[in-house]
Amino acid sequence: MNRLAGKRYWLVGASAGIGRELALQLARKGVAIVASARDGATLARLLGEMTPVETSKGGHAGVSFDVTDRTLTLEAFNKAGRVDGIIYCAGAYEPMSARQPDLDTLETIIDVNLTGALRVLAACLPAFCRRGFGHIVLLGSLSGYRGLPNAWGYGASKSALIHLAENLRCDLHGSGVTVQVCNPGFVATRLTDKNSFRMPLLMTPEKAAEQIIRGMNRGHFEIAFPLAMKVAFKILAGLPRPLYFALLARTPRKTGKRS
Repeated sequence: MNRLAGKRYWLVGASAGIGRELALQLARKGVAIVASARDGATLARLLGEMTPVETSKGGHAGVSFDVTDRTLTLEAFNKAGRVDGIIYCAGAYEPMSARQPDLDTLETIIDVNLTGALRVLAACLPAFCRRGFGHIVLLGSLSGYRGLPNAWGYGASKSALIHLAENLRCDLHGSGVTVQVCNPGFVATRLTDKNSFRMPLLMTPEKAAEQIIRGMNRGHFEIAFPLAMKVAFKILAGLPRPLYFALLARTPRKTGKRS
């Protein structure tokens, strides 16, 4: 069942990886996309690849802006025009240990992954609530379930996004606005290319996008995959802290890019 056809979504973070693939696949399913990222030229190329779609709210469009700027974010929402929902995929990542912090990078990770989402939500939610419908999809991560080695900054931002989605689900009950959080495992993107360790059950962006779209159609609060990793992380999340920390103490502490 395709409940998304004929709708129009603002997709923030569409230039690469999961966001780019979501734009392409949703367009093929009859969804109009307002694609946003910082690079206007990249957005133009993406729009040229997308299957043309026209809906009652309009067709595809590109709106370039930086989610770290409050004013530009509000302007971008206004330029996007009428949309049925938003998908927040903008993300920043750098493997990092607390033993060697890079504060500039940490601030960027939090600003893009978390505060950027807050800026986008603050722009769109009042309008969604006034009209009585809307769809919010936030891209979290299984790494947000519990603290992990070398994930300082990133893990905290994704954990906060999961918590934020739960807050929204509670606050928006009865408003007509649907909230979903997507928690994927490892997906082969330019962000995970920075990891030096073996990533189990590594997925392609194409497969990840398929899972997200399937979850959007089903409407469940959480979209988490792959199944085996989801189950493993949920088990780890339920362990008593002393046991969890003892297990994590045995893991390697490598950082940086692959050689």
